[in-house]
Amino acid sequence: MFPSIVYSDRRKKLRAELSGGLILFLGNQEVPLNYPANTYSFRQDSNFSYFFGLDHPDLAGVIDLEAGRDYIFGNDVDIDDIIWMGKQPSMKEQALKAGVENSAPLKDLNELVSKAISSGRAIHFAPAYRGETILWLSDLLGIPHLELPKRVSEPLIKAIVKFRMKKEPFEIAEIGKAIDVAWLMHTTAMKMAMPGVNEREIAGTIEGIALSNCGPVSFPVILSINGQTLHNHYHGNTLAEGRMMVIDAGCETELHYASDITRTVPVGGKFNARQKGIYEVVLNANLAAIQAIKPGVPFKEIHMLAATEIAKGLTALGIMKGDPGEAAKKGAHTLFFPHGLGHPLGLDVHDLEGMGENIVGYDAEVTRSKEFGLAFLRFGRKLQEGFVMTIEPGIYFIPELIDIWKSENKLAEFINYDVVETYKDFGGIRIEDDVLVTSGGYRVLGKPIPKTVAEVEEIMRGFEDVRI
Repeated sequence: MFPSIVYSDRRKKLRAELSGGLILFLGNQEVPLNYPANTYSFRQDSNFSYFFGLDHPDLAGVIDLEAGRDYIFGNDVDIDDIIWMGKQPSMKEQALKAGVENSAPLKDLNELVSKAISSGRAIHFAPAYRGETILWLSDLLGIPHLELPKRVSEPLIKAIVKFRMKKEPFEIAEIGKAIDVAWLMHTTAMKMAMPGVNEREIAGTIEGIALSNCGPVSFPVILSINGQTLHNHYHGNTLAEGRMMVIDAGCETELHYASDITRTVPVGGKFNARQKGIYEVVLNANLAAIQAIKPGVPFKEIHMLAATEIAKGLTALGIMKGDPGEAAKKGAHTLFFPHGLGHPLGLDVHDLEGMGENIVGYDAEVTRSKEFGLAFLRFGRKLQEGFVMTIEPGIYFIPELIDIWKSENKLAEFINYDVVETYKDFGGIRIEDDVLVTSGGYRVLGKPIPKTVAEVEEIMRGFEDVRI
């Protein structure tokens, strides 16, 4: 945990954003894997973690806006628990670590909430995403579970987004720790990406690196020679010369701050001419987008800058044609770059996505597009100092999408379909970094992970066979 004053200050700031009632934060519960006593690894709710810090199941936090009091509700362990878990700190001791002076058994939460409801007081709560939490909320509030999404507190959601989006220095340091472990994950994967190696051997190795150096992976590892599938979690292919391997992976620190890095490497360690051509287009888009980051710039504009760079590069290679700027405006690049440039990063790898993408990423000034490709941009509004964003342009040759566009002769004034046909066996390339918006511009966080052609080829010369 951070020092208790951190959590006290966060709750104090939150209190100033709302008026009247209770703010209710339910922590996560244990979730059974295949029978009640065999559970998935516990992961605390990010909002509860941000405002209360305690990393244990079956806890609830309450902020009483009128009384100016904070509460932690949870049960002390008994001897049966101690036998299996060892001695545990009391709830009072745990509450004090979060700067909370009032603690009570979990059953007392029902009484507090019921009394507030009967008195006509507002109960502010954020969207729930786990089934057991939804049922808990429904029981506490007397609201049918299907009605809960309509009853969430918009002022609370906006306040949470306001505070969590702007990272404090110690949060940035935590993200840096997670990126430094991602450096080891990715450089190890690069060194292992040799012909004859199975994808699962690499995926398993880098997940082990995360667990042994930091914590769990921040999302299921994406690692595949079929990089044209954006979120490819299948790891059953054997690497072969001439293929590119996409590695999209990161880890969580003990305090749950995430990293999210993507690199793409040539199997065998040497780019051929075709691979190098596409790779450098993606790299140029990545670098141009990063260099454009600064406070006050709409992220949507940076996305379109990257899109134009991709159109320029593909035009130079003969895959696209015409004016690259006009091609990007009309969405011709989305045949090859169909997703958004990036997303916020923090306690969640897609930070705050559970609060609602449009609330987090858009506002009255910058609204979400409905156009193919641009509609998938998770964040479009103006950047502010303290935001941490991923920058992850890519180029993908998706045979099914190519076939549809070609059959419709879609945007044929910008696309050389005969040339595109020769790339249907290529796969995909994505390059992603985690970037802090600073007062004067940007800072790429963490230990630099090889990404130029020369850097990638150099580190892959140091092949390490770490297979069992």
